[in-house]
Amino acid sequence: MKSITVQQLRERQGTPLIDVREEHEFAAGHVPGAINLPMSQLGDQLDRLPDEPFDVICQVGGRSGQVVAALTQRGYDATNVDGGTSDWVAAGFPIEH
Repeated sequence: MKSITVQQLRERQGTPLIDVREEHEFAAGHVPGAINLPMSQLGDQLDRLPDEPFDVICQVGGRSGQVVAALTQRGYDATNVDGGTSDWVAAGFPIEH
């Protein structure tokens, strides 16, 4: 499975970011520009995934890792963000509400 750190995520430009946390978690604070597609609803929303390579984030990296593994098997070019939103916040990077 491909993965990146939050530092690498911050330096990326133009790569879509999918946040697979639940809606209330996303609303409490997320990486700027992230699109919320909760893991619990993702199976019904595969048509909303980008055709291009994209990154996947959750709170600490567990759910996003599961999603990346499943999507990679389906042919998507997805990359997991290690440490997730908690590492992003711990690094002092900005969040949106």
